[in-house]
Amino acid sequence: MTADINQPLDQEYALDRDCTTLSRHVLQQLQSFSAEAQDLSAIMNRIALAAKLISRRLTRAGLVEGALGFTGNVNVQGESVKKMDVYANDVFISVFKQSGLVCRLASEEMDKPYYIPENCPIGRYTLLYDPIDGSSNVDINLNVGAIFSIRKQEGDDIDGDARDLLQNGHQQIAAGYVLYGPSTVLVYSIGRGVHAFTLDPSLGEFILSSENIQVPQHGPVYSVNEGNFWQWEDSIRNYIRYVHRHEGYTARYGGALVGDFHRILFQGGVFLYPGTIKKPEGKLRLLYESAPLAYLIEQAGGKASTGTQKIMDAVPKELHARTPLFIGSKEDVELVESFIEEGVRDKKETTMAHS
Repeated sequence: MTADINQPLDQEYALDRDCTTLSRHVLQQLQSFSAEAQDLSAIMNRIALAAKLISRRLTRAGLVEGALGFTGNVNVQGESVKKMDVYANDVFISVFKQSGLVCRLASEEMDKPYYIPENCPIGRYTLLYDPIDGSSNVDINLNVGAIFSIRKQEGDDIDGDARDLLQNGHQQIAAGYVLYGPSTVLVYSIGRGVHAFTLDPSLGEFILSSENIQVPQHGPVYSVNEGNFWQWEDSIRNYIRYVHRHEGYTARYGGALVGDFHRILFQGGVFLYPGTIKKPEGKLRLLYESAPLAYLIEQAGGKASTGTQKIMDAVPKELHARTPLFIGSKEDVELVESFIEEGVRDKKETTMAHS
């Protein structure tokens, strides 16, 4: 009898979950139909559209002429550009043109922000994004992703130098990523928890699949490219030696930041992309990669660090500034930080001893 009473409620809950689309969820989160709430909902809808178009292209990439391989060009960071990078970047531009939502698009694939003048009188937002994260995986059909962040535009930006973007991660009003894997998943936060949506191809909609995600305080996974071992500072090498010698740790590294981060968000652990002795600033871009993921992990109860300060407190000196990244479960990130602090102390002691 009890089962019969509860069954309609279970069915109603299941139906409600099936109907919770991304745009509806944003409005529910904000508990408002204000102009700003509707703007954010519409922006997320456009990001979802970009994700659907890119997902479709990726699933057919091996069959579409000219979809794979390198363009022969080099981006602002001096990296070889893949054809899928260009396609994905163009998709983001295309879906936001004439949207009236954003005035600027800033991407790691573009030297300067892309302005949409017709949107600027009303679209007081900037979208920052990495259109294809892990593009080296595209040609071999492994996980790739996209990372995005939304900031409010400050001032008129008359000179077109986007100086107002050179602020810390606390200025973000939303962030998220898309993971293109066995299913296409979009994860986002607007400062009210972290939520995951899965693309239902039969509906053409992102449907709520995990709500209020919390990263475990400690996890077994450490994710790092150990091929760079001898290029790191002693402190990072000492941390790696530590996890090698202690039970309960497992190495997982897929070569795409979004994929590795997604695993840690759900299972716990730490992702590391340290700087090297020659390039202490690291490889990852603060505005397009590190800060958006830091925003998410803090919302999920985790931590993100440069090794010496919180990623969210870091202020970029330029649009394409880089930073080391240690991100994931709070306890695991703090363990890495403890090795770095010890390394700094040892350096100071050595310096004092020689002076």
